[in-house]
Amino acid sequence: MDIGRVGIWTFALDLQPATKAQEAAAEIEALGYGAIWIPEAMGREAFTNSAILLAGTRRIVIATGIANIWARDPMAMAGAQKTLCEAYPERFLLGIGVSHAPLVGLRGHNYDKPLSAMRAYLDAMDYAPFLATPPAAEPVRIIAALAPKMLKLAAERAKGSHPYFVPPEHTAHARAVMGKGPWLAPEQAVVLETDAGTAREIARTHMATYLGLPNYVNNLKRLGFTDDDVASGGSDRLVDAIVAWGDVNAIVKRVRAHHDAGADHVGVQVLSADPRALPLAQWRELAPALLR
Repeated sequence: MDIGRVGIWTFALDLQPATKAQEAAAEIEALGYGAIWIPEAMGREAFTNSAILLAGTRRIVIATGIANIWARDPMAMAGAQKTLCEAYPERFLLGIGVSHAPLVGLRGHNYDKPLSAMRAYLDAMDYAPFLATPPAAEPVRIIAALAPKMLKLAAERAKGSHPYFVPPEHTAHARAVMGKGPWLAPEQAVVLETDAGTAREIARTHMATYLGLPNYVNNLKRLGFTDDDVASGGSDRLVDAIVAWGDVNAIVKRVRAHHDAGADHVGVQVLSADPRALPLAQWRELAPALLR
């Protein structure tokens, strides 16, 4: 499976009718990006959404960032993965994760011992029976990981890891923990805006939800950020570390920093003042510089 060096990470396709999402995915593919990363929170179901986008494209990899382990049992997860991998060879990348306590609670589950839960889930996936036509190639999975123990598990039990809401410093740390070999594919949020006030306002709107989730806050503190940094929407220092903003060159510099720190691939999430709008213009503007 080839996901290239840069892909597009986006919520925006979830917010479009399916046919329009397919058209946008086809344009992302035509621009040359290696993968489209899609979420699973309170929008479209991950595998159904992936099937929609795979059907609307020809070559690009569709990656889940991530499919929630609490949304389906391990046999269902493994079966869905194999079904898509058989139908679309080398084009579906399953990213899975433990999610966050508030979101898990909405599903009626108890968020307890996430590392143990993930390990047991992987065991069950590996032993799940599948009596349908199998995929020709071994399905690929990666794990959402921030803390060292989950990163190590990703290196041992998956193709690699997909950290979210992280600066390049975390990428360097993750590579050191995982060692050479496993894939490391962080997400990087960006704002194509040179005015600092405007860019940071867009960034803070995006960051607000994540700064209310303990997993992300704890990870930021491990990286040296303080209580003051994560309070009141985030300090300028934190905002600038998590969201790259400026002109095309500034965005390219940040993506390159992840690669230099050990990333194999970076999922670029373009933010704008209207999160419901497709950032087609920004995807087009960034493509020649990011993909050269």
